[in-house]
Amino acid sequence: MKHEVERIRHDIRRRTLTVRQIERITPGMARIVLEGAELEGFVSLSPDDHVKLFFPIPGSDDAEKRDYTPRRHDATAGTLTIDFALHDPAHAGPATRWALSAKPGDTLQFGGPKGSMVVPLDYDWWLLAGDETALPSIGRRLEEMPSGTRVTSIIMVTGPGEEQRFDTRAAHRSVWVHRPAEQAADPAPLLQALKQEKPGQGEGFIWIGAEAKVAAAAKEFLTQTWKHDPAWMKAKGYWMTGHASDD
Repeated sequence: MKHEVERIRHDIRRRTLTVRQIERITPGMARIVLEGAELEGFVSLSPDDHVKLFFPIPGSDDAEKRDYTPRRHDATAGTLTIDFALHDPAHAGPATRWALSAKPGDTLQFGGPKGSMVVPLDYDWWLLAGDETALPSIGRRLEEMPSGTRVTSIIMVTGPGEEQRFDTRAAHRSVWVHRPAEQAADPAPLLQALKQEKPGQGEGFIWIGAEAKVAAAAKEFLTQTWKHDPAWMKAKGYWMTGHASDD
């Protein structure tokens, strides 16, 4: 079977939205619902799309930029939901600082997505793996999957309190890996979990989102040990230890 990935480019436009609702879905994850007339025409076709959020710098006309996944877009309601993985306030970056202080009525600018990588749903099985930063993408993909889709998720979080429940029609099996935040860049917990798994029957797609070294180690294991076709896999470094950037 030939699985055709479709890459679609979008017109880029900067939009200003207003905070409608804030929910702390776990101690370390805030869900913020944005709304506004400028959301008209917004398109996000893939669960791992990313938009660039612009966080104001106090006393400056500039802004710090960070990439985030559109967790949910409801065109009928005119809302866009973004989930924020919250870090220790003592070491928080601009996104966490904004999310922790945000209140209904606040505004936020964003642009994108530049494009979408649309993976077809004609695979026999799926494996989704990642850490807290990948939870919005994994959750959205699970919720958008057709009924009966066979999918396993392996998600690394700091403890049971950070586990999430997903409203999905898929035949979903979840594996939660608990490890301290200081081990978030250590590939060992994810590799250990992968070693307990076996490839599904037939042809499958694997998606991985984590710290760059963790994602690379998982890809190497799956291509070398499982002999999984790299064309049927996407392993993305969502962040890199010691680096804060606009990418």
